[in-house]
Amino acid sequence: MGKGQIAGISFAATIAALAPPSAISQTATFEDLQQGPQWTHAARASFYTTDQGSRMIPLAWLNGLIRANGQPFLADALARYGYLPNPDSPNGLPVGFTATGLPGVETVGMTCSACHTRQITINGQAYRVDGGPALVDFEGLLTDLDSAIGSVLASDAAFAPFAARALSTPAPDPDEVLSLRQDVASWYLRFHTLISRAMPDTPWGLGRLDAIGMIFDRLTGLDIGPPPSFIIADNIKKADAPARYPFLWNASRQDRTQWPGFAANGSDVLALGRNLGEVFGVFGVYEPKNYVVFVDYLNNNSANFEGLDRLEKLIKLIGPPQWQWPIDGDLKAKGEAIFNRDVKDGGCKECHDSGPGQVRFPLEQTLKTPITDAHTDTRELGLLHWQVKTGSLKGAYIPFVTKSPLGETDSAFNTLATSVVGSIAGHVLLGGMHASVARIPLPQVELGMPIPQPNVHLPRELRELETAFRGPEAIAASAVRPQSLAPPSADASTQALYESRVMKGIWAAAPYLHNGSVPTLVELLKPASQRVATFKVGPAYDLDSVGLAAEQPSALSTTRSTTDCSDLNSGNSRCGHDFGTRLTVDEKKALLEYLKSL
Repeated sequence: MGKGQIAGISFAATIAALAPPSAISQTATFEDLQQGPQWTHAARASFYTTDQGSRMIPLAWLNGLIRANGQPFLADALARYGYLPNPDSPNGLPVGFTATGLPGVETVGMTCSACHTRQITINGQAYRVDGGPALVDFEGLLTDLDSAIGSVLASDAAFAPFAARALSTPAPDPDEVLSLRQDVASWYLRFHTLISRAMPDTPWGLGRLDAIGMIFDRLTGLDIGPPPSFIIADNIKKADAPARYPFLWNASRQDRTQWPGFAANGSDVLALGRNLGEVFGVFGVYEPKNYVVFVDYLNNNSANFEGLDRLEKLIKLIGPPQWQWPIDGDLKAKGEAIFNRDVKDGGCKECHDSGPGQVRFPLEQTLKTPITDAHTDTRELGLLHWQVKTGSLKGAYIPFVTKSPLGETDSAFNTLATSVVGSIAGHVLLGGMHASVARIPLPQVELGMPIPQPNVHLPRELRELETAFRGPEAIAASAVRPQSLAPPSADASTQALYESRVMKGIWAAAPYLHNGSVPTLVELLKPASQRVATFKVGPAYDLDSVGLAAEQPSALSTTRSTTDCSDLNSGNSRCGHDFGTRLTVDEKKALLEYLKSL
């Protein structure tokens, strides 16, 4: 693949036509970083566009929206939020945005590459990191979209020109305009309810979002209430536990995923569970119907199971980005020896080993992903304790997935687990994955009798899903305690149990810690009290510090302010992960040289 090209199309020419000058420098041309022989041009193109079932907003509406400055909402292909151009898109949408449906009535959705494709700049040259943590402002996109739709609904005078653009006619039929307005108002009721209640008081900032909070809010707040809106507004809470987007290389092989490690992983079935929850969070349609005797989890369920399967196969092909600048071989060897030391001596291997993890059905070997308490920010763990009204899922029960049927009020975590596993089971039982699997038999009942939930076990092909999601107690019970750490606190609210990722490609994943509170690996090797409290987030990279450059000349940059160890529950604490902080200057330099090579 040539520099800055896909399918022979120059990014420079494409973006010059779409983006304002301030955005061109961030996205115009890029060099490919080597990410393994299986990561081909065709794989990348498919990764950027494969539909997973997200249904966000009709494309015609997006094309009809105008920003406050008079420019079309899609004029820069959303580059102002950090999304990357996709010249293969016939609709002017960026990487990771899809348009599905018949021509003229397509619906825009998101796919995983929107949040897991990155571009960094070094000495003015851009480099593409596929599967890397995106530097995007998702909150900015959501709030601006909310504002834009609210503006066109504000009056007939504002709606008329929008309708003409959305309906592609200068003089639309009044009945069509009325129908469109009703559809837009219904959409806006749900979307605005979410945005007005979920958005945090302190913005997530570039490259972060509260993904778990938004999944809980979307599913429990907009999907399981009474029709026609399906809203349970009180279920929507502030999504104020921001985390940086994780990188995807090795994601398919980890034995746990999600920063708190609550999702089992390492097989195709478990991967489907991991990815389906993400679809619900990015505006997948989900309207489960409870018939008492059983729950129809696939009622108006937009999940694209075939697309999810294809995306997981693509993710398996993404290798870690290779450092392509000079590496000192002697220094690297010294660094490797330091990495392999015991934790108490400043080593890393105990938590970040790439050794074998659990064996999954059918005999798939995972990568060890220990869950540790490194005394970092605790706020994300609190999400797992959210309580919600279960609405249409009251009484839903899948044995071993939850301890008992969902009560009228239950945890958002149990509600999500039941929704994900129920949807997958329904899909499989209809022949979607294993046509030989028989349908779940329903209990025989007589008219007038109370109808219980069937006590049905998952078929063998799906048995792993019984342990796909584990709650806070199970996470704490399985956590690994590195020798250098103090004993766990008796107060669960002060524990910070998160997954310890494999270090391959870590050099391209700044900022660091799960909440993105440390800009470089050099800063991470300092005691928390000496780390910078405020830094700029943007695409410019510093090869010496291994992470975000101190200065971000791009217009696409934000400033992140963090808290110290006195406020571990702020969502922005830079505290914790004291490993390696006592190494000498020369030892730290050697360790960084080794980390560059992974």
